[in-house]
Amino acid sequence: MSQTLFVGGIAYGTTQKSLSDHFSTAGNVVSANIITDRQTGRSKGFGFVEMSNTDEAQKAVEMFNGQELDGRKLAVNFARPKEDRPRRESRY
Repeated sequence: MSQTLFVGGIAYGTTQKSLSDHFSTAGNVVSANIITDRQTGRSKGFGFVEMSNTDEAQKAVEMFNGQELDGRKLAVNFARPKEDRPRRESRY
C-alpha cells in the first residue's frame, strides 16, 4: 500500500520531476506534487511525495529529512490524512 510523505522547505526552483528523481533513490515514487499558488503559479515551498510502500517511505524519511536539495534543507515526514474543513465563505 502506498504511503504519502509531506516535504517542506522545497526551493522555488525545484521541479516535480527533480523532486521525484531525488526521492527515487529511496524506492519507487508513485507521484510527486509541489503545491503552487493559484494566482501566481509559484511554488509555496512544500509538496507531497507518494512512495509505493511504507518501508520505502520510512527509508525516504530517514535519508532526506534535514538534508539539502537545491540549497534548501528539507523537512520530510509522514503526511497526515486530509481533514474535512468547513467551506470558507467569500468575502465579496
